[in-house]
Amino acid sequence: MSIRRIRVVNEYFHPWPNSAGFYLARAAGWYAEAGIDLEFLQPDPGVGDGLHYLLRGDAEAAVVPLNRLLQRRSAGQPVVAVAAVNQRALDTVRTVAATGITRLADLSGRRVGLNPTPRGLAVIRTLVERDGGDPDSIEVVDLGSRELTLDEIADGHVDATFGSYWVWDNLRDEATDSLVWHVDEHLGVSYHNYVLAVRHDTAVDDAATVQALVAATARGYRAAAEDPDSAAQLYETITPYFSRRLLLASARAVSTTWLVDGRWGTLRGELIGPYAQWLARQRIIPDAAVWPSVVATFQAAV
Repeated sequence: MSIRRIRVVNEYFHPWPNSAGFYLARAAGWYAEAGIDLEFLQPDPGVGDGLHYLLRGDAEAAVVPLNRLLQRRSAGQPVVAVAAVNQRALDTVRTVAATGITRLADLSGRRVGLNPTPRGLAVIRTLVERDGGDPDSIEVVDLGSRELTLDEIADGHVDATFGSYWVWDNLRDEATDSLVWHVDEHLGVSYHNYVLAVRHDTAVDDAATVQALVAATARGYRAAAEDPDSAAQLYETITPYFSRRLLLASARAVSTTWLVDGRWGTLRGELIGPYAQWLARQRIIPDAAVWPSVVATFQAAV
């Protein structure tokens, strides 16, 4: 059996338990059984995101946010999703009780720290408006890619933040006086937070390898979902600079987002379509009708 080298770009600056299925499948030898030699790459912010790596041929697959894939596809770029990593959104808004903020509408006139991308701005404005607040009065504080801790919020750097994940960032410094709103419970639309993407020509010309990649990865995610504690233990060798407590809490939390009906990878039109419509209404993509072209025609949950 010939061995195909597959380079997968992780979604973040460093590995974290959301990628456990990939790492577990490799450790278990399931990629090797499928004839795949898997290598992980971390995106260099000075170069570009995972989709940039795909488009210039520096990787064969990448874990990417669904909104970025929709934007790239809208621009005519040949990238498609072959599996969903998460079956819901991970973003949150959070603050501390000392700010006096008790609901999203209270962000009116307050300093909100976030990465002010078009999507980030649209999300926070929509959340405030849907709760009866004034989105035009929000004072946006540009945090870039940084996520502030609760102590930094309490110290007055900002009044609240948008963008931290309830399955990772928020677990680093949980406190009894923190208030957290899950975005997909208030935005009016949910979505796959991350998807596995490849170039369109890869999905067409090397469909067998892509399907083998998805099948082996699905085995890893099902195993990690069944035993998230073992996935956390694996990360002690991958990211030894994070505490066992954080890795375990994250693996247990994020594992609840991987499967739907016991299956991993399902790309659901009921999540992608309405999200594309919301992005189009916010003028982040020109036309929601692009969304079916984002899904590789052969994709299937396994």
